[in-house]
Amino acid sequence: MASDLEIRAKEAFIDDHFELALDLYSQAIQLNPKNAELYADRAQANIKLDNLPEAVADANKAIELDPSMSKAYMRKAMACMKLEEYQTAKAALESGAALAPGESRFSKLIKECEERIAEENGDLPKEMLKEVATSAVPAKEVEPVKDVPVPMTTNVVPVKDIKHAFYQKPEEVVVTIFAKGIPKECVKVDYGEQILSVAIEVPGKDAYHFQPRLFGKIITEKCRYEVLSTKIEIRLAKAEPIHWASLEFSREVAVPQRVNVSSVTANQRPVYPSSKPKGDWDKIEAEVKKEEKDEKVDGDAALNKFFRDIYQDADEDTRRAMQKSFVESNGTVLSTNWKEVGAKKVEGSPPDGMEMKKWEY
Repeated sequence: MASDLEIRAKEAFIDDHFELALDLYSQAIQLNPKNAELYADRAQANIKLDNLPEAVADANKAIELDPSMSKAYMRKAMACMKLEEYQTAKAALESGAALAPGESRFSKLIKECEERIAEENGDLPKEMLKEVATSAVPAKEVEPVKDVPVPMTTNVVPVKDIKHAFYQKPEEVVVTIFAKGIPKECVKVDYGEQILSVAIEVPGKDAYHFQPRLFGKIITEKCRYEVLSTKIEIRLAKAEPIHWASLEFSREVAVPQRVNVSSVTANQRPVYPSSKPKGDWDKIEAEVKKEEKDEKVDGDAALNKFFRDIYQDADEDTRRAMQKSFVESNGTVLSTNWKEVGAKKVEGSPPDGMEMKKWEY
């Protein structure tokens, strides 16, 4: 069953049906949770859907299950580069390159990461900036401290009741996961330049995963966590002493940049080079979307727009039904009824006067 789901997931991915592929890979993982290949492939689907923290978590799981899988390191690096976490990406690429020395993509991407890191560290012409304050510290993959196993407890809080909160100091952010009676060996915490990944996997219980993209960057080798009887306390060392407006990153909230005040006089504000034109891009984007929505089309374009609007406003079951019916029927059936579609394979239904043929490749 798991192998059949994997085959269907690969076919969906090849056909650019990434959400369907993600769903099928997830089903296969439930049946075979120790298969590193499934996690690596689901990471690729998550990358295509811009689920980047989830992609990093899947790649980490694949690496944990099979440390010799070079493509898992590649998937992790690709997701981290999209997140602009070039230090973490470079470390993953170097590990993958050691496993696949003949693969040229690793060396090319390592070079790109090095260029991006140099830009982040402020390697700009002196006339542009007198002094650039930077707190960039090379990030490393940090393995949690291996604690001595303790006896399993039965008083484990259900996953649905697990909550989290955070507070901060100038130099660190403290994240608290409120979970009682969790054995230390069932907790795994990973850090990236701007990612926190927490996994709680107690045998016989539903797994808990918390994988936020953080508001600001952290110094991974200075981060630590502790499993207590009533909670898990995680201390994240800030890369810069700025105030985090929230725990998780949001495009709507700009991350404040630290300025080196010693290079700025009282009546002078620092000016930094920018290639971005000025303008209210949110307003422009909203106007473009409104124009697209109000655009009058006819013929096939109108029909495609009609189906696209249905899909965009549909719930998860309706989307799954549309994807599954369209793929299995070779584009001849489009159903929104998941109860009907999910229970059986959707057969093709060609228009009157036409017949279906199976092409040989």
